Amino acid sequence: MVVIVSSVAEGKRTAPVTGARNAAFDRARSFIILLVLIHHSVIPYTYYGHTDRQSFLLFDAVVTFNDSFFMAAMFLLSGLFTWSSLQRKGVSDFLRGRWLRLGLPFAIGAGMLMPSAYYAVELRHSGPGAGFIAFWWKTVTVGPWESGPIWFLGVLLAFDMLAAAVYLVAPGIVEALGRVSTAKLEHPTYAFCMFLAASVVVYVPLDHHYGIAQWFTLGPLAVQSDRALLYLLYFFVGVGIGAVHGDRSLLSPDGALARRWPLWLAATIVTYAALIGLIFYKREFLPDPNNPPQGWDNVHAFLFASFSAAQTVNLLALFLRFDNSGSSILDPLRESSFGIFLIHYVPVLWLQYLLFGFTLTPIPQVTAILKALLVFVLALAISWGATLALRRIPGVKHVL
Repeated sequence: MVVIVSSVAEGKRTAPVTGARNAAFDRARSFIILLVLIHHSVIPYTYYGHTDRQSFLLFDAVVTFNDSFFMAAMFLLSGLFTWSSLQRKGVSDFLRGRWLRLGLPFAIGAGMLMPSAYYAVELRHSGPGAGFIAFWWKTVTVGPWESGPIWFLGVLLAFDMLAAAVYLVAPGIVEALGRVSTAKLEHPTYAFCMFLAASVVVYVPLDHHYGIAQWFTLGPLAVQSDRALLYLLYFFVGVGIGAVHGDRSLLSPDGALARRWPLWLAATIVTYAALIGLIFYKREFLPDPNNPPQGWDNVHAFLFASFSAAQTVNLLALFLRFDNSGSSILDPLRESSFGIFLIHYVPVLWLQYLLFGFTLTPIPQVTAILKALLVFVLALAISWGATLALRRIPGVKHVL
């Protein structure tokens, strides 16, 4: 792991101090990648809005849990070492590396992997038609050009370029954000309250304006309109914490944040329970669940932002407190997690296509569970194996 010192311009960088790698962040990232795979494996088998015949109600709770925090948390984790990387490499080398590490996989994923994945959906809905080549051409010329989960890479690359611009023209802004984020380290509740308030401020108005279902798209580039500023906030909070030695203070394994993990766990449970209760109320008691009143939307947006902040802090605290030393079952995934994230959607959609319509047991809920489990296990094995094979090719390790 790289520990940084303050900088005011690229030409006046101070050499970073190199120390031991913080395993908690690597393991938290690998854990989120597994949540992403679980999330995509269970979606067709959710009770509301399912696409297969069989469904399992608890999968709705899993989808709500994941969707309400995990991409925001990934942006925060991605931002933690951005500042140190800018200081160590300089803007030119930093951007060159990010285009290689993010831009190239995004181009390959958008141009090849995602059309291959979504062709399975096309086959189920419309049949083979004119074939895959015609489907691919229509995708890239007419659209919609679905980017699946790799939208994250395109947005993260845009955020990295913005961070590089800020580093050049106004580095003090990020360092000031980091000082606010890590102030009163003996009272991490202060940092959490600031984070929670900022999450609500940037998310609720956009959700009120756009709603939860609208996406901004430009070709394969996409981001949910109401979450764009929330993701930007989380990314720059991570950048700011990393800019003021956050790994040795607020995010220290023996710091107050990690020691007070029960508080963050309790906040997560309370906000998640409130979010589930609100969704249950909409589906069971509102006259038109598909068109809830604006008041319901506003409360949902507040609870969404609150749970996102609580669970992100909770995730960091739990990994810092309990999974920051020794060995972990997540360690084997560390080097392959990015490749798994990039590739997994192809086997997920094709496995769901192959299993569609099959009844594995007389009990629909059990069939849904078995299908989701088969998709998860096989997709993980296929994408992990493909990543390991690709990393044997010279030069690929610099990307995957």
